[in-house]
Amino acid sequence: MSKFLDKQSSDALYRAIVSIQNEEECRRFLEDLCTVSELKAMAQRMDVALLLDEGLIYSEILERTGASSATISRVNRCLHYGAGGYQTIVPRLREPEA
Repeated sequence: MSKFLDKQSSDALYRAIVSIQNEEECRRFLEDLCTVSELKAMAQRMDVALLLDEGLIYSEILERTGASSATISRVNRCLHYGAGGYQTIVPRLREPEA
């Protein structure tokens, strides 16, 4: 685990994210917090995770998202051997909205 993830300074970030109450609040917070490039990279990784979960192969994902094979591989590795974040969130995104 990264030394950053163990520091109290990262706790404020996690608490801030958990305190977000809706999608619009989240959008505004992330726009203030991140650069456009960082947001694009995170959105691309989420798209890749969803497509991998659907069973698409790397070439199809590359064509749909423009993600590099290194990015696709990293997301795939996290899906299978990561901290469980994608495995928690991807099914929630697939649930019909209540």
